[in-house]
Amino acid sequence: MNIKGILITLCAICLCANTVYAGTFNANAKTKRVPAGTLFQIEFLQPVSTYSGMQGDSFVATLKNEQSSGTNIILPMGTVVRGSIQDVKTAKRFSRGAKLYLDFDHVVTPTGRQIPLDMSVVSYENIYYDGGLYKNLGYKEAVQENYEKGVQITKNATNYGLKAGESAPGIQYLTTPFCAVGGFIGGVGYFVGDTVADMFRKGKEVYINQGDVLTVKLLNPIDIPVY
Repeated sequence: MNIKGILITLCAICLCANTVYAGTFNANAKTKRVPAGTLFQIEFLQPVSTYSGMQGDSFVATLKNEQSSGTNIILPMGTVVRGSIQDVKTAKRFSRGAKLYLDFDHVVTPTGRQIPLDMSVVSYENIYYDGGLYKNLGYKEAVQENYEKGVQITKNATNYGLKAGESAPGIQYLTTPFCAVGGFIGGVGYFVGDTVADMFRKGKEVYINQGDVLTVKLLNPIDIPVY
């Protein structure tokens, strides 16, 4: 190829590059900032759990509430949010529950751009100080729960004795103490039995089911292109 042919080829390449660049860049594009602290409602499109999930497993969710600024809808309802499982602390004996850590990676804008995200979950049954989601912490909590259930068994039995005496005046003086004693024995039996079992029982797993909606908070602002 002679020099003239090489120059023609280079010009053609530059022309194509400029055309592609012009097609992907809009000089009139502006950005709208979503400030830190903004709350999002996100719906999970697939289940995530400590039982079957592993570190690095990805998940997809969608926004349930749109984000707007003035007349501009920055992120419409249904916008895709992608993330992954950052870490899983498995459930252990002595009722030590599992912990689930989520990492929200990016949001996909209406124009197809992927904007990095830094978010944390703010609505779940229990959230550990380091952001982990959990159902129960350990043995002490399990013992307290067993005690409350044992007390409730006694109360339910006593109330049953009171109601049983409503049909025959005076009989409640017999049924109430009898049911109360029976309920107390049952409550203590439940407390002791389940407390011993909790020494060998694993703690609870964390489940986020398909369709579950969680509230998350934006930790750092993001700038979304609008046209």
